[in-house]
Parts: sequence; C-alpha cells; structure tokens
Amino acid sequence: MVETSPRPVARRAERNPLPAICDVSVTNVCNAACDFCGFARDKNLTGPRRYIDLAGFSRALPILRRRRIRFMTFQGGEPLVHPDIVALARAASQAGVECGLITNGWFLPEYIEALAAAGLRRLLISIDSHSMAKHDLNRGLGGLHRRIADGIARARRLGIPTSASVTVNRLVDYEALPEALERLGFHAVTFSYPRREPFGSSSLVYSEDSALIDQPPGELLDALAAIRRIKKRFRVLNPSVSLAEVTRSIRGEKQLVPCIGGHKYFYLDWNLDIWRCEAWKQPLGSVFDFDDFPDQRDPCFACTMSCYRNASALMHGAVAVTDSAQALVRGDVPGAIRSLSQRGVAQSLWALVAEHYPRLAFKSQRRRAGEYSAATPSSQE
Repeated sequence: MVETSPRPVARRAERNPLPAICDVSVTNVCNAACDFCGFARDKNLTGPRRYIDLAGFSRALPILRRRRIRFMTFQGGEPLVHPDIVALARAASQAGVECGLITNGWFLPEYIEALAAAGLRRLLISIDSHSMAKHDLNRGLGGLHRRIADGIARARRLGIPTSASVTVNRLVDYEALPEALERLGFHAVTFSYPRREPFGSSSLVYSEDSALIDQPPGELLDALAAIRRIKKRFRVLNPSVSLAEVTRSIRGEKQLVPCIGGHKYFYLDWNLDIWRCEAWKQPLGSVFDFDDFPDQRDPCFACTMSCYRNASALMHGAVAVTDSAQALVRGDVPGAIRSLSQRGVAQSLWALVAEHYPRLAFKSQRRRAGEYSAATPSSQE
C-alpha cells in the first residue's frame, strides 16, 4: 500500500494543471565503462553504492502525484542493477504514473517480461555508434548488441515501444545510423548532447576529458544538420523546434523556448532529493517536502540537456495556453494576454501539432525508413 503524506495540498488554482514529468535516478551503480559518462564502472567518481529505497519511494508517490507527475523514467547509473527495479516500476504504475526506463540493455533479456507485467510502458536503450563493434567496445561489454537485439525483440512482442538514445559523439556515422537501428529493431531514436562540465546535482552523465565528445561548435552544428536529415527517413523524437533551439545555443544566439524544469519537469535522485533539473546547483529539498515548494517559473536557457529541451519544445505552448485560460477564469485579461504573448509559444504549439500528435506522419516515416533500409547496402562494422 502507498502511504499518503500528511502535508497540505496546494490549491489547484495555484498550479498549472497539465501533467508533469520526473526522471528518477534509482542508483549510482553501473556495469558498463562508457568513455563519456562519469557513472562508468572504472572511473571511481560515484563513491559508495547507492540504491533508492523502495519503501521511501512508495511513500513519495502520492506527493509526486499531487504535483501532477504523470510520466516517469527510471535511469541510473544502470537502473537494471537495482535489486527492486521491478517493484519500483510496479509501485509507480499502481500509483497511476506511466513508467519508462533507460538502460544499456545488458540485463534486458532477463528483466523485460517482469517489467512489462509490472506496468512498464516505454523503453530507451543507449546506443553510441552505428557500428555495434565500436558501441560494445565503448561500453566495455562484449556482445552487448546481441543482448540488446534480444531484449528489443522481447519488448516488441510485449507491445513496449523501444527507442534508441544516442549521444552526439565521434563514434556516430549519422548516414549509416538509421539502418543500424532498424537492424536492432528500434522504432525511433532520440539524440542527447554531450556535456563536459560536472552537474550541480548527483548526476554524473558527463565527462571532462573524453575525446569522443570534445567537439568544437562547428562539429556539433554538422551533427545537428545530420540529425535533421535523418528525420526525413527515420523517426527522430527530438522536435525540430528543439533542434533549432540547441543550434541557437551553440551559436550563442537568443533562444525562444524556456525550460520547463522545476515546473513541469523534475529530477529525483537515489537520496530521495528532488531537483529542479539534473544541471541545477542545489536540490529543492527532500521529496517529502515537495508539497511546499513553489513552481520554478523563471526562464532558463542554461544547458542543452535533450530531455528537458524536447519536453519544453512540446509543452511550452500548451502551458502558456492553460495559464491563459486560468487567468481568464480569474478575470485577469492582461495576464491571459501576457501568457500567450511569450516568445516561442507559436513555435511550441506548431511542434506539438506537427510532430507529436499525427499518427499518419509516424506511419509515413516508418514506410520511408523501410524503403531507405531496403535501398541501402549493409555497412561493414
């Protein structure tokens, strides 16, 4: 049973009613040795092994729900090394939260059936290269790609969509990537951007000295252009608006869409501390005090973390429309106009309509991807 918190619940009118997202780092332990990640088993950056407490997490779920958390992604470290990962997914699902998980895939064949039964709805698997030989070498796990393919096949039979999560790095040939992802069984890909500076939070998804992500602005801009080309033949989950925003960030230009971190997107770590985002300099506090924390609505453009960028691109306009409607209900016409007049609202609404909802567009992309795969000879690893 999930306990309820005795803390007072904020009045509904004080908060935007749209659903929110939370990424949950369930452990700092990882079995892989990725060159551009501080969680790597051989880097000795993580300190003592930590695992999120199942009982504490279960007690926190009603509080997260009151903050309108409806979507959650388990991450790490490597979340599948957590001894209670299936129970964590089951607790969240039973609390009405749609669960996803991002993994390196090594333990996926052993866990996917139990996770599906527990309520897992989305799966992301990290991929570092179009070449599986290079990918496995970077991960320090021989034969990893075969375990990934097995796990994806099992997930597809269970009806769980599986996306590749690809960090922009020098191991990737973007022209060859769609075919490699199709061979493994992926239905889509999302790209993340390299980070060299340490986070303020407990997250270690960065590397200060990796040559694979030591990319000057011109190289990163070329990668973004290649990703835009991939969108024409394979499903890319990064909205075009988000790609444009990251391009502006790299160029040092004025950006349009502020981050929804601290308002509609949060980060929860294995200490059960809640953060505005992974990049923020300090936590908001314990998740058990989450009811008392005000929304962080000041505009932020400080980082290029793709999960926040993508969600912001899709939600910024919808948040503005909902804020405007709430203002009208209160009789605040100037406030309603200000909400709709923010920069980036039109671009965000267009992204939501053009890239998130249309199923016909998705089917068309899948068809084009299949045609591209059939017309392209297999590359040698």
